Amino acid sequence: MLLKKRTIKIISFCLIFLTIFTFSVVLAADETLYVWSSEAEPLSTQTSTGTTESTTNTIESEEANAKQDTNTSSNSNNNSSSTNSLNLESGGAILIEQKTGEVLYEHNPHEKLRPASVTKVMSLLLIMEALDSGQIALTDKVPCTEDAAGMGGSQIWLEVGEELTVDEMLKAICVVSANDCTVAMADYLCGSEEAFVQKMNERAKELGMNDTTFMNCHGIDEDGHLTSAYDIALMSRELLNKHPTILNYTTIWMDTLRNGESELVNTNKLIRNYKGATGLKTGSTSVALYNLSASATRDGLSLIAVIMKAPTTKIRFSEAQKLLDYGFSNYQYKDLASKGTVLKEADVTKGVTSKVDLVIENDVGILVKKGEDKNIEQTINIEENLSAPIYESQKVGEVIYTLNGTEVGRTNIIAAKAIEKKTFFSISAFVYENWFSMLRK
Repeated sequence: MLLKKRTIKIISFCLIFLTIFTFSVVLAADETLYVWSSEAEPLSTQTSTGTTESTTNTIESEEANAKQDTNTSSNSNNNSSSTNSLNLESGGAILIEQKTGEVLYEHNPHEKLRPASVTKVMSLLLIMEALDSGQIALTDKVPCTEDAAGMGGSQIWLEVGEELTVDEMLKAICVVSANDCTVAMADYLCGSEEAFVQKMNERAKELGMNDTTFMNCHGIDEDGHLTSAYDIALMSRELLNKHPTILNYTTIWMDTLRNGESELVNTNKLIRNYKGATGLKTGSTSVALYNLSASATRDGLSLIAVIMKAPTTKIRFSEAQKLLDYGFSNYQYKDLASKGTVLKEADVTKGVTSKVDLVIENDVGILVKKGEDKNIEQTINIEENLSAPIYESQKVGEVIYTLNGTEVGRTNIIAAKAIEKKTFFSISAFVYENWFSMLRK
């Protein structure tokens, strides 16, 4: 027994001596050098050809500018309102790419016109914001007020006191542009349509919709109730990007309410007839004529086409399709980097562990003309020496993307996890932990 205790003491003494010796050697060790080549390399991509216009402008709200994670193409478009190269008959029109907000075509984009029921894009935005914030739920029962029941125009003929869920209200608004449901939701959210309209105008100002004044939440003609194709594109983009579940309603072609008694058929004929159509909202009155905010997605490219004051409903849909066809024929959206992608495992000096994964901080993507993706190059820069301590998500480098020599995007390279610096206590803990593990075996 005595011999066993002496053996343990000798082993413990040797262990302590070894710990001190190891600690001193580690601290005296030279730092290793880690360098990732910063040479620019073309990305490996498939290419295609197609006719293109000159370059593109960008449409973004002030709020979107503050949160934009990716840079967009530096191109600009010669398709100004004065040229109207697509020979549009509508009073105003615009085509934008949904993710970046780049303007691909425009015709009188800031002309102040009556939007009719396209107004409801803003009403839907406020409803979806209330849903996503938890203020209301899809299962909430919404009563029909006297104001709502007295609405004219397109409606589902709600009776005073009749209740529908928020889910059913959204379906009626998106599919058949129900004015009575829109006013009922406005009353439910803000207590009155007037208070709701005030919120609509406040939100429009936040989005940079400088051509817009809302007088009501439904779009029935009223003096001073005006907006532009540009502003409709702004609020449409905000709705689609921030609240994609709206597509659960805007892509419905036919459905029913009230246990099948009320049939719904979408006023947006593109939902049935146009490949990739995702929405968004029609609108027409005898004064406003025919309006449309049309959205569609193909092969990762999402577009929004706005038509205002088209002379007929047929022209409204045909010109929206013409804009969308133009965008899909000439442009593509290129994903350059995906958030969380591990680029490489890097060496770390003076750390309790010697390796750390380096990952992409944010998604990066750009809009390019078809065929130009082969000219995109990436440059990866990493700090030359990675030494502990390293914090989780600490920036250790950058990835920069260029197109024909012009920067079009960048994102940070960050550490996937924290790595503590080696200390006497951390080394001792490591040695003792391993020693006790060996004793247990």
